[in-house]
Amino acid sequence: MGESIHVPLAALFPGASFSGASAKGNAPASSLGGLRGGRTFYIETFGCQMNEHDSEKVAGVLLRRGYRQVASPDEAGLVFYNTCSIREKAAQKVFSRLGEFNPKNNSGRDSGKVIGVLGCVAQQEGEQIFERAPWVSLVCGSASYRKLPLLLARLEAGERRVTGLETDTDETFETELTRRDHPFRAYLTIIEGCDKACSYCVVPYTRGPERSRASDSILREVRELAEVGYTEIQLLGQTVNSYRDPSNRHLTFSELLLAVAEIPGIRRVRFLTSHPRDLGGDIVAAIDASPALCDHVHLPVQAGSTRVLRAMQRTYTREEYLEKIGLIRRARRPISITTDIIVGFPGESEQDFEETLSLLEAAQFDGAFSFQYSPRPHTPAAVMADPVPESEKLRRLQALQERQRAIQLRRNQGLVGEVFEVLVEGASRRETQWTGRTSSNRVLNFTSSRTDLLGEYLRVRVTGAGPNSLTGEESIE
Repeated sequence: MGESIHVPLAALFPGASFSGASAKGNAPASSLGGLRGGRTFYIETFGCQMNEHDSEKVAGVLLRRGYRQVASPDEAGLVFYNTCSIREKAAQKVFSRLGEFNPKNNSGRDSGKVIGVLGCVAQQEGEQIFERAPWVSLVCGSASYRKLPLLLARLEAGERRVTGLETDTDETFETELTRRDHPFRAYLTIIEGCDKACSYCVVPYTRGPERSRASDSILREVRELAEVGYTEIQLLGQTVNSYRDPSNRHLTFSELLLAVAEIPGIRRVRFLTSHPRDLGGDIVAAIDASPALCDHVHLPVQAGSTRVLRAMQRTYTREEYLEKIGLIRRARRPISITTDIIVGFPGESEQDFEETLSLLEAAQFDGAFSFQYSPRPHTPAAVMADPVPESEKLRRLQALQERQRAIQLRRNQGLVGEVFEVLVEGASRRETQWTGRTSSNRVLNFTSSRTDLLGEYLRVRVTGAGPNSLTGEESIE
C-alpha cells in the first residue's frame, strides 16, 4: 500500500488559496482524462468528523490527479455527496440533493455532470441508488476511496455506472494524498468499522468489521503533520478506544495515546468516539499522565434504563456505565464528559425515560447529543414491536434537552473566574473578539487586543457562562 502524504494545501501548492470545504485550488497535471463538464469537483459532507475526514481523503485523491475543487455544484463537472446514514433525516437530505439533478425536473441542474454518492448511504443502499436516482453514475463506500481513480477511469471509458462497495479492507486508512481543510487540527482514522452490533445501528453494515491501523503508520503520519505545523491531532474511530494494534508492537490504545502525545510539536490529542465497554483505568491514567492528552471523553450512553440498554444490545448496564463515569471523575485532572442519547427506542416506557433523566443528574454530563430514535435499514430494531409515537418521542426529547441544558449551565457557571488555555479557532467581525476551545472541549468566546491570533494558544480567564459556551478575556497574568 502506498504511503500517505499529509500536508496543508497551502504548503503543497504555493500561491493557491485553500480554506474550508468550498476552497478552490490547483493541483499538478495528471494523465487522467477529463470527465464530462470539466476537471472540477464539488463535495458536500453530511455527518460526523469521520465523514469530514473521509472527504479530505477524497479531495486529496482528486487533487492529486489534476482536478480542481469548486465552491458549488453548479460549477462542477463532478459532484460528490459524502453521506451519513446514522439518522433517517440525514439520508433523506441526500436524496433530496440528488433530486435536484433529475433531468425530468425542469429546474434540474445540468444533466451532463457526473454525480457520485459516497459514504454510509452509498454502502447502505448500494446499487438501489441507481434505481432511485438513475442519473447517478458512481456509488462508493468509505473503504474504497483509494480506488476512486480506477472508478473514474471506468466512467471515462464509457461505463454508465460503477460501484466500490467492499467493507473488508484496510484501504480506508491511507490515500496517496489527504487534503487538510483545517490549518492546525488534523484528523486521523485509527480504527474503522464496528463489531459491537447495537440493535439500532447501521454502522457495522455500512463501515464493516473493526480494522485497526498499525501504530507505526499512525505515529509516522503524526510526525509528518507536526513537522508542517499541525498542533492538534484528533484520533477517530466508530469505537476508537477498541483499537488493537495489528503490528508487532501491539500497543494498547492508552499506549498509543501517550506515544502520539510525546511527538514534538503536538500540543493537543483528542479521540472520538469511545465505547463504554472498552473504557478502562489505563486510559484515564494516560490522560492524567500527559498534559497534551485533552481532558475530555465522549462516552455515548444512549439510554439510562438497563432494560432498554439490553434491547439496544449495548453490552453494559446502567450501573456499569455509571462505574465508568466514576472512574473518570476520580482522575487527578477534571475531565469533561459528553455523551449521546436516543429517546423513544421501541418499547421504551415512561419509567425507562425517567431513568434516562435521572442518569443525567447522576452523570452530570458537560454536553449531550440527543436524538429521537429512527429505524435504520438492516438493523434488528427496525422490526421491533411497540414503537413509541412520534409525538411522544418529541416530548421526551424536549424534556431531556431542557434538563441537560440546566445541568450544563450550572456546571459552566462553576468555571467563572478560572483560567484556561485556549486554542484560538476563529475571529469575530469585531476586532477584539475571538473564539477558541479549551482542552475540555468547551467553546470560549473572549476578548483580546492583540491581532493574528488564529492557531495560537492563549490563557483566558472566564468571566461569564451559558449552557453551551463560556465568555472571557485574555489573561495577562
